[in-house]
Amino acid sequence: MAKFLPLSQAVSENLKSGDTAAFEGFTHLIPTAAAHEAIRQGFKDLTLVRMTPDLIYDQMIGMGMARKAVFSYAGNPGVGLLRRLRDAVENGFPHPLEIEEHSHAAMANAYEAGAAGLPCAIFRGYRGAGLAEVNPNIKSVICPFTGEKLAAVPAVRPDVTFIHAQKADRKGNVLVEGIVGIQKEAVLAAKRAVVTVEEVVDSFDDLHPNLCVLPSWTVHAISVVPGGSHPSYTQGYYDRDNAAYLEWDEIAADRDRFREWMQKNVIEKSADDFAGRVAHLRKAA
Repeated sequence: MAKFLPLSQAVSENLKSGDTAAFEGFTHLIPTAAAHEAIRQGFKDLTLVRMTPDLIYDQMIGMGMARKAVFSYAGNPGVGLLRRLRDAVENGFPHPLEIEEHSHAAMANAYEAGAAGLPCAIFRGYRGAGLAEVNPNIKSVICPFTGEKLAAVPAVRPDVTFIHAQKADRKGNVLVEGIVGIQKEAVLAAKRAVVTVEEVVDSFDDLHPNLCVLPSWTVHAISVVPGGSHPSYTQGYYDRDNAAYLEWDEIAADRDRFREWMQKNVIEKSADDFAGRVAHLRKAA
């Protein structure tokens, strides 16, 4: 059953050094505040899993938190490279990073397999692609019924998943609207799940047709963090901060500037700061 906790407590109680952790969000509802709290608490040796690593994983990797990244696309959306990730892979800075790259289809199926308690995902994929030649966790199996050759990858079962959502009700149920991505499966696949939300409400009235409700028994902790997905967007609350993504490319290109920015904008800040970051991006009431 979900507990309502301050974000610092929710993170400290559910994330440990050495864990496999997923901070999931597909363009929308990226759990930035949770990632920043993890950075402030200084966890190490993490295996970071996500379909689309972007700024938060670039920051976590650049701060030396990650041992391995499991992903299907790594980039600054609409801009280009993840420069801290690339520096870790190519130059071992701040230390070497192991990578395991998949397709989007493979990652989505791997999360679904984890949510179902299965050991692997089997699907049609990787035909004509060379990724299997560099990723030993991409296998093939023969269907015992049709003889068809299919792709197989290990299930993703994180120790902990973090997501951001629009609302929680007072019973601890969580409402996700808009682009849901793989958040539902990432929560169900994990041993523990932490959700940051924009607000707590009495009930989920006037529901949007494209939504997902995570029942309270699937969530371990809920933290109220308005603006907690900035610079990504939260449908119905605030827009994407495109300027922040462009700015990050320049910040992350230089090791010293990166460290200075992280100290000023993450280490010395708190989750309470996020509401101010999205003030100019908020939707009109």
